[in-house]
Amino acid sequence: MRRVLVVTAGLLPACATHRPPADLLLINANVHTLDAGRPRAEAIAIRGDRIVFVGSSTDARALQGSATVVRDLAGATVVPGLADAHYHLGGVGEREMTLNLEGTDTKAAFLARVQERVAQTPAGEWVIGSGWIETFWVPQAFPTRQDLDRIAPDHPVVLTRADGHASVLNSKALAVAQVTRTTPDPKGGSILRDASGEATGMLIDWAQGLIAVHMPKDSPAKRDSMLVVGARRSTELGWTQVQNAGGSWDEVGRLRRLYASGTMKLRVYQAIGGPGKESDSLLAVGPSVGEFGGRLTIRTIKTFVDGALGSRGALLLAPYSDEPAAKGLMTGDTAKLRPMLAAALAKGVQVEAHAIGDSANRLILNLYDAAFRTVAPAQRAGASRDLRWRIEHAQIIDPADIPRFKSLGVIPSMQPSHAIGDLYFADKRLGVPRLSGAYAWKSFIDQGVPVAGGSDAPVERGEPMIEFYAAVARRDIRGKAGDDAVWHPEQRVSRTEALRMFTTYAAHAAFEERVRGSITVGKWADLTVLDRDIMSIPDAEILLTRAVMTLIAGEIVFERKR
Repeated sequence: MRRVLVVTAGLLPACATHRPPADLLLINANVHTLDAGRPRAEAIAIRGDRIVFVGSSTDARALQGSATVVRDLAGATVVPGLADAHYHLGGVGEREMTLNLEGTDTKAAFLARVQERVAQTPAGEWVIGSGWIETFWVPQAFPTRQDLDRIAPDHPVVLTRADGHASVLNSKALAVAQVTRTTPDPKGGSILRDASGEATGMLIDWAQGLIAVHMPKDSPAKRDSMLVVGARRSTELGWTQVQNAGGSWDEVGRLRRLYASGTMKLRVYQAIGGPGKESDSLLAVGPSVGEFGGRLTIRTIKTFVDGALGSRGALLLAPYSDEPAAKGLMTGDTAKLRPMLAAALAKGVQVEAHAIGDSANRLILNLYDAAFRTVAPAQRAGASRDLRWRIEHAQIIDPADIPRFKSLGVIPSMQPSHAIGDLYFADKRLGVPRLSGAYAWKSFIDQGVPVAGGSDAPVERGEPMIEFYAAVARRDIRGKAGDDAVWHPEQRVSRTEALRMFTTYAAHAAFEERVRGSITVGKWADLTVLDRDIMSIPDAEILLTRAVMTLIAGEIVFERKR
């Protein structure tokens, strides 16, 4: 593993260069710039929050003054600052602070971890956790209230599936939620029931609201901590920006206070949930771009069309192969969506829609298309043909709909790690023929459509190297892949394309390609330094790669201890 060395000497006076000296020099590095004019380099000079030089270490020394800090990276790899195009920042912090059920690869391990927390919790208090996923269990079956009752008879227990679209409750929690055999399914949600009609404990999509209104509320201090902890973990992994997929004005207010105090360094591209009062407020005031030196932008509305594939909430054109009576859930309200989309066009507000199933993706494409046709370009705020509306996930697409993304100018915002987990069960849910348009990153890129790469953390682990690996290898993290008819290895992308997904294309999805996404003179000095060259090492070594330094606006916000 390469080491990052520190050199602090400044040798040349500013007058020797006839240019102001740099504040920071990074030399002896392996730099992948993603700038076509200079794709490789070995040194970067930074002044303030901008890159002022990219080239050789020898030439960089001309910008060294008496106060310049010089860091010898000893061959470490530098890439443009990595950005996660679909993230839930507070959720990541909450996961780190509460019962984290990630990695429970068997039902027994899942229950053991819950039981351990129950033993530490006074009787009557809530046990709340998240991160479990049953698709790695044998058999692949949801947990039940009876499973939880055996280990937690005296606590209300609510455990949310990794995708956030389903939760399992024990009997005490079901009683608090007043869920009985006669409780009707709420719109956009489902209460799973056993053969006798009794609730199993599983609440799908909007049915989770039946318990959410009764759960203890986080204190303001805890909500602040969730953002701070989430941001700290993000920069430690090498992320320089996250695009927060849906939030509230309360969250925006917290971010603003954290930025104003200097506590928050991570860049956040914030979406507001809609339709509803929150998004109506954004439509009323319009976008706010580049607050706190470009660290915070609020210009997007996040909306939902369907649920998730694992919990059979993804809206499909044809029934589920493993549940022929079901086609998924429509979680959005088209009657409310249509006027919201028209208002967003008029106000220059970007829209991003959660759509996973092929029917959901076709529906939102149709709604976008109708809005574009209804609101004339002359009536739109901003560039008439550069709207950059997005579909978040875009997981299962009828192949006939893939070209529509380019023709409509819609950006697919996709998470490679979803594929390497879902492909263990997607063939059972969908049947093999529908997988030809599933997780089809390469098909989009080959048509000239920029795919903004993300992780959907805390649904997934949120680690950039897992996402990069999934995009280029299309294998699970153990190196295994299933049958080609299911995993479709032809959808693997090149290393350069994968890097663009988390840099150039993510910047494009946020209207920031002029200031982010490549290592180019004049752009923000957002950089990720890695201990291995992810552009050349074997696939398996990508997963061993770690961020050793993260820079945002020219500031070293994280450095791994040697």
